[in-house]
Amino acid sequence: MKLTTKGHYSVKALLDLSLQPGYGPASVRAIALRQDIPAPYLEKLLIEMRRAGLVKSIRGSIGGYQLALKPAEISIGQILESVGENMTRLPHQTPTAADTEDWVTFTLWQRLNQKLKEALYSITLADLYYDARSWQASLGEEASFVV
Repeated sequence: MKLTTKGHYSVKALLDLSLQPGYGPASVRAIALRQDIPAPYLEKLLIEMRRAGLVKSIRGSIGGYQLALKPAEISIGQILESVGENMTRLPHQTPTAADTEDWVTFTLWQRLNQKLKEALYSITLADLYYDARSWQASLGEEASFVV
């Protein structure tokens, strides 16, 4: 599986939202500036994630987007799926019974794809947050955060 820009930006944006005090709202512009994401593209991704129930939008001068769930309840798999990322890259052609070697290879890739999908759904935003904070602490960095 290859993580596309769409998937990468989506994870970055939600991780950014998980860092907001009290998980309060953040504007598209603020997230885009912090994470170096083009704001119009980010807006489209956030709309897709809102439709999937991962974020909610708040109107008004102090509005923006905020997480709809706690970071521990949002998996990377959910984020990627919400923006249309394909998490399985299997051949479109199923081998015939006569092609034993091809069948073995095909089932191997099926199993690997299943394990990858399980891993993506088991890793949460909270996990990424703590991993990033641990890495920053090991480098002696301050609490500023860019994914």
